[in-house]
Amino acid sequence: MQLSSILETGIKGVHPLSAFLRDNDKTDAKNCVKDSNFIDGVELEPVPAYWYEGRCPRTGNWLKLPRTAFVETIAHRLMQRLAQDEAFAGEGKMYGVLLVADASGDRGVLQAFSGLLKGQAEREGWVPPIPGRTRVAQAESQTLAALEAIKTELLALQQLPERQQYETLTQDFALQLQTLADRHAQRKQSRQQRRQTAQATLTRAALAQALEALDDESRRDGMERRDLKRQRDAELQPLRSILERADARIQELKTLRKALSRQLQTQLHAAYALTNFMGQTRSLQEVVANGSMPTGTGDCCAPKLLHYAATHGLKPIAMAEFWWGTATADKIPGAFYEACAERCQPLMGFLLSGLSLSDAIVSPPSDRAISSDLVILYEDEWLIAVNKPSGLLSVPGRYVDRQDSVLRRLQCALWDGANLRVVHRLDLGTSGILLITRDAATHGHLSRQFQQRRVQKVYEALLAGSLSVDQGTIDLPLWRDPSQRPLQTVNGQYGKPSQTNFRVIARTSNQTRVEFIPLTGRTHQLRVHAAAPQGLGIPILGDRLYGGGQEGDRLCLHARELRCVHPQTGELLELHCETPF
Repeated sequence: MQLSSILETGIKGVHPLSAFLRDNDKTDAKNCVKDSNFIDGVELEPVPAYWYEGRCPRTGNWLKLPRTAFVETIAHRLMQRLAQDEAFAGEGKMYGVLLVADASGDRGVLQAFSGLLKGQAEREGWVPPIPGRTRVAQAESQTLAALEAIKTELLALQQLPERQQYETLTQDFALQLQTLADRHAQRKQSRQQRRQTAQATLTRAALAQALEALDDESRRDGMERRDLKRQRDAELQPLRSILERADARIQELKTLRKALSRQLQTQLHAAYALTNFMGQTRSLQEVVANGSMPTGTGDCCAPKLLHYAATHGLKPIAMAEFWWGTATADKIPGAFYEACAERCQPLMGFLLSGLSLSDAIVSPPSDRAISSDLVILYEDEWLIAVNKPSGLLSVPGRYVDRQDSVLRRLQCALWDGANLRVVHRLDLGTSGILLITRDAATHGHLSRQFQQRRVQKVYEALLAGSLSVDQGTIDLPLWRDPSQRPLQTVNGQYGKPSQTNFRVIARTSNQTRVEFIPLTGRTHQLRVHAAAPQGLGIPILGDRLYGGGQEGDRLCLHARELRCVHPQTGELLELHCETPF
């Protein structure tokens, strides 16, 4: 069936390619290709800017769909249309286009938006949502109404007038007590002076009488203070009881709200039905085996476009997603973005299954490059070992500009990315072997091996000086001073034990190549053991934190070898990674 006839039969969201590229002949050659440049539906363009990719859960093969310059041209034409339509103004949102071909080879374009557009899930000419939401519409409506009622009650409980009354009275009594304490302090000082004068000038009987009078004054002051506290407690207790009941209700409502939200998400995930190019249909719960899915999974552009193409016999050629509308802290209008790690990437392997593109299926080699500087050294169904480059975080940091990391790249690249967990970490500047697990049981097993010191790690380092001894053991207690984070210091009082075996591999006149075998796993252990005067007294080359302004392109510390017992097979796993410096 040709795309023109598809449109005539009423399938929404499919447009002939000419609708987007009427001026195709005038388009710059580097951004547009002719029909003759397509072979088996694959564009012969320069290396794509990005690959939508994942592992097929049935075959284990690596599946890829490109974002090419040609599909970006199509996306730019869509942006021009959006800019001219008031209906798309203001609201910031992800949009996507998918270049497809029908059975006869005619090409067309699918377009989609993420989530709701101006509160609506469907819009004429756009790919509709993935089926499922309508099947739980009533339950969703009831749950949303219940959540709104909870929100209203929470707001009322948080804004009870008794809260302000309690706060005002508490402050008033605190002020009264402070004023009373100041007055009592002055009176006490006066009594002390009067007591000293009486003891110096009065006889026994008169002294006893004077001292008794002073003691009476002290007791009266104490009674006055206790009376004020009793008055405070009597006035605050009723309000406190009201607020305690309100706070208990708030906790109940928050627990209920969380349970209702989780229940609704479970219903939605069970109802959403995804279909791939093998003709397999699975719910979101089945596709994401661990069930850990954020809100909105299945509502993004990429899943909607691929599901629609698979259910209508359309062959995907290339896809692009971009942000349009109001800018945000991390989204720029008109910019292209990759599949989101949390919602889309875990679905990619399943959705792409069955693609017939000639270069779509790739069998990954043992050393597979995730990016130009991140290579997988070992991989099986339970764990992954990568060669982490210097300058890349092991896990994402707290802030937006610190998200690029080994874990985040793997989550984006692998079909089971949502399940991945880092077992241990390497410093930002340290390169070498890093272990990542694919399930909770394997993570727990390996974590226990690390805790029990049954994992042997061998590091190689280049010291910025000549070391006189050939080998030995460094045993220094390390402590992180809260006022100097992240600096670790040698501290005999507060430090935790840390031991490292070392052996000199080679020497030059001003550098020493050393092999380190850490027996413990303290933060920055090798760097401190090298630099500290109580240790080797020579910092690692490039260590700007402990090296006193050490220069160099990188920290010359590399995790070269790792040995552990495989958590599932029980066999010894030995990993090696060549030192890059």
